[in-house]
Amino acid sequence: MAYQLQEINRRIRTDVAEFLAECDENYAQRVSLAADKILSNLEHSPIVLLSGPSGSGKTTTAMKVAEELRRRGVNSHAVAMDNYFVTMNPRTAPRTPEGAIDYESPLCMDMDLLDQHFTALSRGEEILVPRFEFARQMRNDSLGTPLKLEKNEIAVFEGIHALNDDIAGRHPEATKLYISARSNINEGAVLRFKGTWMRLTRRAVRDYNFRGTGVAQTLDMWANVRRGEKLYISPFKNRADIVFDSSLPYEVPVMKNYAIPILQSVPEDNERHDEMLDLVRAFEHFEAIDPAMVARDSLLREFIGGGSYKYH
Repeated sequence: MAYQLQEINRRIRTDVAEFLAECDENYAQRVSLAADKILSNLEHSPIVLLSGPSGSGKTTTAMKVAEELRRRGVNSHAVAMDNYFVTMNPRTAPRTPEGAIDYESPLCMDMDLLDQHFTALSRGEEILVPRFEFARQMRNDSLGTPLKLEKNEIAVFEGIHALNDDIAGRHPEATKLYISARSNINEGAVLRFKGTWMRLTRRAVRDYNFRGTGVAQTLDMWANVRRGEKLYISPFKNRADIVFDSSLPYEVPVMKNYAIPILQSVPEDNERHDEMLDLVRAFEHFEAIDPAMVARDSLLREFIGGGSYKYH
């Protein structure tokens, strides 16, 4: 699917508030369809596995799905699979072709513990969801959170490897979702903004504002992130019961406010400077939208901040 640049700019000029509300309602409908599927499978499994590549909005979507299920009277919990990272031993850690630790590899996950926890939750037993401390790069189970599912309760586990053979393959009964910002934006037949650029922009803006990572560093990591997607994430998306698009037609006009200044701040001698200029030029085709107009519960708030959901 592709959006049309002319239509996006026309909607911004004519009634931007209505445009944003319509886009958010379309996304809410996708969440509602996911909830339908989850509830239809509840008699087989209380476990939901939600996967998608970096920058796809997994965390917000998991919370929105859990919220929709609670609205329908089914108590639900969103669980970040990032907490199941293992404390890495540099001697045995998976490596990229360049020799760096490959943090995109499923070998960074405690697959056996996830398997045990899915089984225990399905039996109504209590588990301790671990806590991974990213600042110290270690798992600290003393900060873990107890979780027990009562009858007709659901746990939504979200993470890039949720549909991997070592997770979904061991629990084929679970409901499986895959999301990604997949839509390009065209001007007629001319490609103006790629779907992968949307995810890169989301990650670059979030990392710059909330994780202290410069855009040049994000771009350096992006090559390995994309390599990991092709190796470890995309091959399993056909396992999903539902695949849906997490792009929002209004996001490029909003992100323009954040992305252009940080892209232009990168020194000219950076080896990726030309790529960044291409991205700046792509943003210039769009009318801007004031970020203050974005709803507090919008998926985009995961990346720009100021939202109503709490992110760890």
